[in-house]
Amino acid sequence: MNEVLIKVENLSRHFIGGKIKALTDVSYEIKKGQVVVVIGPSGSGKSTFLRCLNMLEIPTSGSIVVDGVNILDKNVDINQYRMKMGMVFQHFNLFPHMDILTNMTIAPLKLKKQTPEEVKEKAMQLLARVGLEDRADAYPNQLSGGQKQRIAIVRALMMDPEVMLFDEPTSALDPEMVGEVLDVMKELAKQGMTMVVVTHEMGFAKEVADRVVFMSDGQILEEGNPKEIFEHPRCARLKDFLAKVLI
Repeated sequence: MNEVLIKVENLSRHFIGGKIKALTDVSYEIKKGQVVVVIGPSGSGKSTFLRCLNMLEIPTSGSIVVDGVNILDKNVDINQYRMKMGMVFQHFNLFPHMDILTNMTIAPLKLKKQTPEEVKEKAMQLLARVGLEDRADAYPNQLSGGQKQRIAIVRALMMDPEVMLFDEPTSALDPEMVGEVLDVMKELAKQGMTMVVVTHEMGFAKEVADRVVFMSDGQILEEGNPKEIFEHPRCARLKDFLAKVLI
């Protein structure tokens, strides 16, 4: 876990000519095999930071080095690097007019030039892994929120990503469905997947994270292992945040 996979330096993202500063001078290293959980109040820059990692948000300044290449360099084919990063959103983003198997296989068929037989076999293996192999022919509107999010996760895994990015993957779910999605994420962590997770699930952060990052006002204010962050917070803003969310 010593190999740096993503190195972020002095990353800023400003809007409206600098009037809104979503991120200011953020630097951080994500090592291969690490689970990094990003916490903080709403509007703190967590999701903007995550979306900058695969250039869904274009940074105003700074650098993001992935596998030794600065992906902000205009000569870099960003789509090649996006293929290394699986992204799971809050609202699933499944194609409603396609069945689950097609949702899972369309990207590797088009982008990785794999055969239909290869991708179907892999898709069925991944569906079995999350207990949904019997839903391959179903459509998204026939699934629960928890099932859709599990599908979104294994759909991202179809591209064999080096890192998985999760943007509040359970916040749109009914409380009883949260556990089934977190269980899939915990299993991924056990298998050594590099993960960056923006979440309000403090229990997940305590149990699974190698490092916890606390953001506020577009900056990283504190970083450490779960014990350091939750039991021995140093900055006043983190103490105040934890007092409100750890009930």
